[in-house]
Amino acid sequence: MTTTELTGQPFPEGFLWGGATAANQFEGAWDADGKGASIQDVMPRGISTGPTDEPTLDNLKLEGIDFYHRYSDDIALFAEMGFKVFRFSIAWSRIFPNGDELEPNEAGLAFYDRVLDECEKHGIEPLVTISHYETPLHLAKTYDGWTSRELIGCYERYARVLFERYGKRVKYWLTFNEINSVLHAPLMSGGIWTPKEKLSKTQLYQAIHNELVASASATKIAREVAPDAKIGCMILAMPTYPLTPDPADVWAARYAEHENYAFGDVHVRGAYPGYYLRKLRDQGIELEITDADREVLKNTVDFVSFSYYMSVCETADPAKRIVGEGNIMGGAKNPTLPVSQWGWALDPVGLRIVLNDYWERWQVPLFIVENGLGAKDELVEIDGVKTVDDSYRISYLRDHLEQVREAIADGVNLLGYTWWGPIDLISASTAQLSKRYGVIYVDRNDDGSGTLERYRKKSFFDYQQIIRSNGASL
Repeated sequence: MTTTELTGQPFPEGFLWGGATAANQFEGAWDADGKGASIQDVMPRGISTGPTDEPTLDNLKLEGIDFYHRYSDDIALFAEMGFKVFRFSIAWSRIFPNGDELEPNEAGLAFYDRVLDECEKHGIEPLVTISHYETPLHLAKTYDGWTSRELIGCYERYARVLFERYGKRVKYWLTFNEINSVLHAPLMSGGIWTPKEKLSKTQLYQAIHNELVASASATKIAREVAPDAKIGCMILAMPTYPLTPDPADVWAARYAEHENYAFGDVHVRGAYPGYYLRKLRDQGIELEITDADREVLKNTVDFVSFSYYMSVCETADPAKRIVGEGNIMGGAKNPTLPVSQWGWALDPVGLRIVLNDYWERWQVPLFIVENGLGAKDELVEIDGVKTVDDSYRISYLRDHLEQVREAIADGVNLLGYTWWGPIDLISASTAQLSKRYGVIYVDRNDDGSGTLERYRKKSFFDYQQIIRSNGASL
């Protein structure tokens, strides 16, 4: 069936349309109401440079876009757009300021009660990420983040508090954001204080194991405390194509895909796949894996969620392995694709490929929880109204959603789609605000200036139309 034949076909009834955010990128109020510092508070340049020892005023994330004080108005804007679901994360250090306390911070818990109140008022389903790149700084500095098994117990305590407090109000949960990104960004993803260049493979893969055990343990806790909840894992999807038809390139691409598959395989199947165990053996990596760990890993997820921004290529020939400017997570540049202003390959068909691939591999419901375009926007005034003429973002959104519709027609079971950054927020990779994703413009600049006022971009109204028609307007 062709795209043309599918034009005007709505998405499944009950499809969850919405947007996705992260606490560290938009809440601000980094030290308000008893909140402790997180690793993001010492990463003023994102992943491009090492951390500072303490928070510094040039870190835009300290204020973010002040969602902490403007959450009611922002959620009302999401409701105006027609959101069925709102994905947000809970800041671990807002609940446990150091991460290893025995009792939670009530003021932090109360804030998310208020956020959920607003979601319920507007009939928006919350989708909550338990840990989204914001490991408490104390855990990073004291224990070297997830390289230590100590963090498993800290995370279990944190997750239990969340399930007990919000379990009857939140149906959909994600344990870790883009859990496989720890391979490329150990501090941001795994709270690992040891510099990447000094981190041994054994330390890195032990951290991965510890996170996987914690994720499965959270699923087990949820089954006990909030039995109606649906628990999902979340991975960074980055389809990898062979650079040429050479079988060596095909295998190089498959080998790279295994890096990402492994995280989903463990979450869905409850055990390490053979290719992953071989990799550990071949590289001489010996992990501390207990029988109790293996038993915990059997607590598998209800669905698989993922982010999708780009695809890459891979080759066995080092001379041909030209890394694109935007390939921050590895891979070779695809010479057939255009790129964004930040060098990310633009590949809508890759989203259909991922959806089919994951569905065929795991046969559990899928959820696209991040997809979006970072671009430099210009605020203009048209007929007395301030807006952004972001036709490029509208094209990106529609091109990708058309491929989502194709995948659904292919038979993929898809729960929903949350656009990344429905409101401008601080970029995780670059810590800039000028790399804007939102369909809502926020008047704040990279130098910290601005009023923080919100303005609807043209893409706001286009996404609104798509949601209202349940995709039939594509």
